Formats: sequence, structure tokens, C-alpha cells
Amino acid sequence: MYYLAGLTTLPSAAQIVEGLVVFTTFRHLQRILSGMRAIASVANAEAGSIRITPTSFIGKIITPIHGLSYFIPPATYILCVTFNRFVQPAWMLRMSLPDTYFTHEKKVGLRVAACAVTFLLRRFSGRIFKHLGNQWHAIGRREKSRVVQTGPYAVVRHPMYTSVLIQGLLFTIMSWSYASLWDFGLTAFCFQEDLIMQDPGVAAEYRAYMQRVPARVIPFIW
Repeated sequence: MYYLAGLTTLPSAAQIVEGLVVFTTFRHLQRILSGMRAIASVANAEAGSIRITPTSFIGKIITPIHGLSYFIPPATYILCVTFNRFVQPAWMLRMSLPDTYFTHEKKVGLRVAACAVTFLLRRFSGRIFKHLGNQWHAIGRREKSRVVQTGPYAVVRHPMYTSVLIQGLLFTIMSWSYASLWDFGLTAFCFQEDLIMQDPGVAAEYRAYMQRVPARVIPFIW
């Protein structure tokens, strides 16, 4: 609700939708960051510090780049739209998805539906963190490393990337913008399975795991 010259002005329907997207995106980022902080402390205490890290230049920079590409678009959206009174600024609108195939009502419906699915995706992400447990790491292998093969890891080898791809698609629909699509390419480039194979403690087990679970991110496809 806005106040202008003593008059009360209700937000428009478009502002309500943008507000819903801002709230959904903020809660999603908050959930991911809090989950990472919680699991990091458990992992350090139970599985030790990271002892094997990438040695190549690409290997060292790809995870920070991927992290930035995942968090910057939604964080930018939250800040810019909020400070612009829940209206996308002109520069952001230039990256909007085309409206050619959708009526205004269908576009709004898709955006709201994407918000709802984002909240449902939190359960999937929670299961990933639960089964990954003390083996969580940004990139590297811990002192007491093991191959996680339960829960989502029994279906694909990298369910965390599955979650990232799904959320990237959802945020594209929620914000109705191309801005986050470039993260798809980076995600495909970020796999560091060679690092796992360098760990003599789990290399043989991981080879068997690769045979049993051939899908890296998308079952039967990739």
C-alpha cells in the first residue's frame, strides 16, 4: 500500500505478481544459504576438511563462477524490483521472454505456478541435503570421503545440479526473463567427476556407481 498526498493507493495486479516473485525468490535463496551453512558445519565436524581440490585453472574458477551465476540474477531481481516499487525496470524488461504465444492471463498463471513449484522444490532440495549429509562440499573431496548412493543419488549422480537446472527454469518463468538461462550452459560445464576419480579411497566404488547409475543429471537423457 502506498501513500501519496494523503491518499492511499493500492498496488496494481502487476505489482502483486512481482511482489510474489520477489518473496518466493528471497525465501528460496534464504533456504539454500541456510541449508548450506548448516550442512557445512556438520560436514567439517564429521567428515573432516577438504583434502583433494582441483589443480587446473578451469577447475579452480568454475565453481565460484557457477555460484555467482546462480545467485546474482535472482539477487539482482530482488533488489531492483523491490527498490523500483515492485515494477521491473526498463533495462530488465528488455530481457523479457516473448509474449507472442501467451495471453496476459496465461503469462500471469505461469508465473504464479512457477512460484508454487519453487516452494515444492524445497522438499527435493531438502532430500538432497539429507542424503548428502557430511559429504557436502563446494568442490573437493573430504578426509573421510564416501560415495553417496541413496535417495536422489540412486536416480542421478548429481541431483544438486538437477535442482539447480529446475530452479533456473522456474526463475526464468517467474521473472519472465532470459537473464538466468545462461546458467544452464555453465551448469553443464561444471562437472568435476575427474576429481572424484583422483580419490583412491572411493575411485573403484565410484566407477561401479557410474555403471549402476548412468544418468548424471536427467534420467535416461543426460
